[in-house]
Amino acid sequence: MQIEFLGTGAGSPSKQRNVSSLALKLLEERNSIWLFDCGEATQHQILRTNIRPRKVDKIFITHLHGDHIFGLPGFLSSRSFQGGSGPLTIYGPAGLKAFVNTALKVSESHLNYPLKFVELNRGGEIYQDNKFSVFAAKLDHKIACFGYRVVEHDHPGELQVDALKKAGIPSGPIYGQLKAGKTVKLPDGRVVDGHDFIGQPQKGRVVTIIGDTRQSKNAVKLAENADVLVHESTFAKDEAKMAHNYYHSTCAQAAEVAKEAHVKRLLLDHISARYVGKAAYQLAYQVHDIFPHTRVVNDFDEIDVPFVKKGAD
Repeated sequence: MQIEFLGTGAGSPSKQRNVSSLALKLLEERNSIWLFDCGEATQHQILRTNIRPRKVDKIFITHLHGDHIFGLPGFLSSRSFQGGSGPLTIYGPAGLKAFVNTALKVSESHLNYPLKFVELNRGGEIYQDNKFSVFAAKLDHKIACFGYRVVEHDHPGELQVDALKKAGIPSGPIYGQLKAGKTVKLPDGRVVDGHDFIGQPQKGRVVTIIGDTRQSKNAVKLAENADVLVHESTFAKDEAKMAHNYYHSTCAQAAEVAKEAHVKRLLLDHISARYVGKAAYQLAYQVHDIFPHTRVVNDFDEIDVPFVKKGAD
């Protein structure tokens, strides 16, 4: 599981940062990629990565401001020409379907794959399969805006092969039955419970993505114990009043969310164009006393989300 940032700027593109989009790469887990927001020129950014648009099967939109959605029509159209024939589902606030369909209709763009919309009116679990669940919750922005929590299901414990050999249980199809947790009768008459030879399950990872928002209790709930929290940081620590007026967050407010939610790592994005070069990185330094595991991300940064080793804090 990796997060690749395609756009980390706020409002409008700059020479240093494109507007909002990131890819959650789940290639090993489910052979797919999920996009979160799709600002203008997202497809151009993708050309500079190893991302294949046909692998994108879900897009989660935080809200309908242009710097988060103006890249959608172009990406959806190009996906058709780049081998994307599998279905794609887009999640986001009400009005998203009308925006996309209008753009496709007026431009006479025709997709060669099924396109589905899930428009959100309230929070809760919005998706689940056998490996992941996704939860959404409303944030506090000028228009309807949602944050997302991606939860990987726990991985079953590994079969303790050494313990089986020590117990004199021969390898073969029996191992598969024991790994499935079944009770097996051995040729020598012993009855063995598979659960006795399965290690502890590996806890799944959690990634939380917070779109544009003022300080919000829902942001803390979404981020609870997350391995990685991606949080907007449009303003510096001393600009709380301006952030409130524009329905955004400061770097300090993002750090406070991370601290209260006990996350492991905070990534600051949606950086205002007023912060260039060292000034952008200062946003992280300003909050190390609040939450030390903080980093300002740049376009094309790729962040690995590793499993937590058993026994690690």
